[in-house]
Amino acid sequence: MADQITETPHTTVIERRGSGGAVLIGIVLLLAVLIGGYFLLNQGKNDNLRTDAVTQAAKQVGDGAQKVGDSAQKAADGATKN
Repeated sequence: MADQITETPHTTVIERRGSGGAVLIGIVLLLAVLIGGYFLLNQGKNDNLRTDAVTQAAKQVGDGAQKVGDSAQKAADGATKN
C-alpha cells in the first residue's frame, strides 16, 4: 500500500475594518473649521458696521458744529450792523 498525500490549497482571507473613528474625527474637524470661518467672517462684518456707525456719528457732530458756527457768525454779523 502506497501512501497518497493530497494537498488542498488553503486561502486565508483577512479583512481589516476600521471602527469609523477616523471618519468621525474628520467630520468633526471639518465642522469646526466651517464654524470658525463663519464667526471670523461675521466678526469682520461687525467691525465694519461699528466703523460705519462711528463715522456717521462723527459726521453728524461735524454738521452740528458747522451749523452752530454759521449761527454764531450770523449773530456776530448782525451785532456789528446795528
